[in-house]
Amino acid sequence: MTQNSAHEEGAGPGGGPVATALDAGEQDGGGAPPTHAAGPRRRARRRSPRKHRVLRWSATTLALLILGTAGAGYLYYQHLSDNIEKGERNSGDSKAHKTEPNAAGQTPLNILLIGSDSRASDANVALGGGKDTRDNPPLGDVQMLIHLSADRKSAAVVSVPRDTRVDIPACTDPKTGEKFPATNTIINASLGRGGAGCTLATWENLTGVYIDHWMTIDFAGVVSMADAIGGVEVCVNQNVDDRPKPGREGGSGLYMTKGPHKVKGKQALQWLRTRHAWGSDPLRARAQHMYMNSMIRTLKDQNVFTDTGRLMDLADAATKSLSVSEEIGTPKRLYDLGMQLKTVPTDRITMTTLPTVQDHQNRNHLLPDGDDAEKMWAMLRDDVPFDKKGTSKPSDKKPAEKVSNDPAAPDDKIGVLVQNATRSESLGVVNGRANTVSQALVQQGFARAAADTSGSYAEERTLVRYPSAELEGDAQRVAKSLGIPLSSVKRSTDVSGVTVVVGADWREGTTYPKQSKPQAGDLPESSDALNGAEDSDKCMDVYEPYRW
Repeated sequence: MTQNSAHEEGAGPGGGPVATALDAGEQDGGGAPPTHAAGPRRRARRRSPRKHRVLRWSATTLALLILGTAGAGYLYYQHLSDNIEKGERNSGDSKAHKTEPNAAGQTPLNILLIGSDSRASDANVALGGGKDTRDNPPLGDVQMLIHLSADRKSAAVVSVPRDTRVDIPACTDPKTGEKFPATNTIINASLGRGGAGCTLATWENLTGVYIDHWMTIDFAGVVSMADAIGGVEVCVNQNVDDRPKPGREGGSGLYMTKGPHKVKGKQALQWLRTRHAWGSDPLRARAQHMYMNSMIRTLKDQNVFTDTGRLMDLADAATKSLSVSEEIGTPKRLYDLGMQLKTVPTDRITMTTLPTVQDHQNRNHLLPDGDDAEKMWAMLRDDVPFDKKGTSKPSDKKPAEKVSNDPAAPDDKIGVLVQNATRSESLGVVNGRANTVSQALVQQGFARAAADTSGSYAEERTLVRYPSAELEGDAQRVAKSLGIPLSSVKRSTDVSGVTVVVGADWREGTTYPKQSKPQAGDLPESSDALNGAEDSDKCMDVYEPYRW
């Protein structure tokens, strides 16, 4: 959706004037907006039920939907702007590239949502405990990727359990300049190794998906937003008491009886933080997904867009609760983002959890589950809907691969370095792959092909990288000889010449295997998929030791 179309559509009372005020606040850089934007000129027309199908799924995403409707005028714009805390989008070493536009010129949108356990304020200490850990680096205990399809007709949410062991790249803290070397540990540690930008880089390397923005919220922010919303209904199948037990420290403090309950404030936070009482980290993700889906239905039933005063309160709470990546760090940009998110019907939202297996190094940790995990990442990279309701249209198809105008040098004159990047935590590394593929190239006439002997790497997909435009033709020639699609030929400043990166998707043979394209809705059973509009009667089972 373009900015113009978002503004034309509006989002509630005073939709047109709000957009004008937001434009004025950003473009004038402090000048007063036109007089007509300082207050409402006319009552907005009531929107049809069809237009009330608005995407409202979490405290952070709710903020995006509210900003465009909460009021008008420069002073209010400036107030919201002052509330927003911003940070660097990417503070780590990642090589993900933006998805190429489809034939209609549309691209997907990916937003990383992070729930921080920071105790850096009195409010967070009071809610999260741990006064003795107040100065510890924050942990990203909740991490979800929202994928908005290129046509803006469907959305997917993928949670990665906090104890999943992954490769965290080298990162630099943008606030302090402290440098952190690459490491292999559980994913929630990434937030304390360079902030949200390091978590984003970790996700990009894990998934191969370019992530456009991040948003974070802490304990106090969750409570503030839950209070502003007015409560969300959740349900348990048994009485629950998530308390410390012998040999098991911690616990969220969640205490409730069997059946449905409307939670807000601290109790909403307890629901979202509960893990032991559900029995596992993946089941905690399911409880969070249920909460988010319930919030969609709650706000839809409330018709909150008819109450301007309440919307202003919600917008104020939302902007105070959030930190966002700097490129979306103004009310107008958040408004434009919200207008794109609101186009997705609730029954086209699919929430999932990354398929995992137990970590062989630590039974309390998890690893991505090989083929099932890669299948989900491939669906995101290729913008395949997670539900079965999408249909393939000509405008959704990928454009034809673009062949370089730069002619390739003779095969025996092209220098090629081959790297073994088959290393995977769940599948291990295939030794000798760089040598095998480089020798295959030599036999085809690429006399200057050689294996990189400096070690093994980790890359989900096989790529051919080149450093500058004059080598694009050479890189495409090498890719063609190995059967690698031209869409996997990428320009990169991280290489000094044509480099074949043999990824985890090419573990044997000398010709790149033809990749089967996943179909809409073809999710692994272990993804624990929930539809945004079809789980209203679902309740969480309580792990027996935490029942009463």
